[in-house]
Amino acid sequence: MPNIGPAELLVVLLVALVVFGPRKLPELGKSLGNGLREFRRSTQGLRDDLNITAPAPTAPVAPAASVSAAPAAQPAAAHAVTATPGTDRVAPDSSAHRA
Repeated sequence: MPNIGPAELLVVLLVALVVFGPRKLPELGKSLGNGLREFRRSTQGLRDDLNITAPAPTAPVAPAASVSAAPAAQPAAAHAVTATPGTDRVAPDSSAHRA
């Protein structure tokens, strides 16, 4: 979304003044403000209704009997994979390039 700076805002206000005239512009500003205020009240009321009707999330209940959490012994060398540099390359097939 583009940022509206002071220069852009001034241009928009001048265009509105030319289009609507100096007598109609205060009325339009007032009605726009009232409309925005009513919209905010409606959205806030909707949010309040949703917060009231939605049940509050509950935390999961921990089991009453706690199981001793002994760490399982993991063999470190059983699953270790070591790679040497350059061994994972495959030599190109020279017969594929012949016509």
